[in-house]
Amino acid sequence: MRRIRTRWPLTHITIRGDSHYARPEAMDFCEQNGLSYIVGLAGTRPLTTKVQDVADAVRTQRALEDREVVRGFAETTHRARSWSCERRVVARIEATRLGLDIRFVVTNLTGTSPRVVYESLYCARGQAENWIKFHKAQLASDRTSCRRAVANQVRLVLHTAAYWLMLAMREAIPATRDLARAEFVTLRLRLLKIAVRVQESTSRIRLAFASCCPEADLVRRLAGALAPRPRAASP
Repeated sequence: MRRIRTRWPLTHITIRGDSHYARPEAMDFCEQNGLSYIVGLAGTRPLTTKVQDVADAVRTQRALEDREVVRGFAETTHRARSWSCERRVVARIEATRLGLDIRFVVTNLTGTSPRVVYESLYCARGQAENWIKFHKAQLASDRTSCRRAVANQVRLVLHTAAYWLMLAMREAIPATRDLARAEFVTLRLRLLKIAVRVQESTSRIRLAFASCCPEADLVRRLAGALAPRPRAASP
């Protein structure tokens, strides 16, 4: 954190994490150093008791309206035995036909509604984890088995380049297509790992796809969308 502050002294930093990071030392550090935090918090009986009225209202609403899911939010203050002070706790309360589910987060943010704290700020952590999963699990960026650190760093750079290429390809797919929201492993299977006939000439390389290729129209569209644009003539 000191190195980050050296480069960006005025940047507002918010730390998000699951309940493993809800340690009193971590929260004290954030508060003492002007950092915001939103971290998951394991539910306890005292915490559940504090939001019980809202939980009962959510459960009753779902039963009366006979809906599949009803979600509500509540907030309270709480001080665990190991905490140095009371802190703001937000609860996400969800009632389904299977029962009631309550999730808690603790934060030092103020002036933000419980819904925004949970859905827009805390849950965005899940999307960040998906990006890491794409990089690591679907592009094998954890293959750093070289003995030299520099070689492993080069490997990581190459995997990152592959990540940006896959991301650019997915962003070029029309939003109406199912592949516009597909994971990288699906894109690789349906658009890249396809048998073609390669024809090389002096000026170009032609890839001849089978006439029954299920994604032929999309491949043609991507070829045009990803083709390099001619550079404008310099004045």
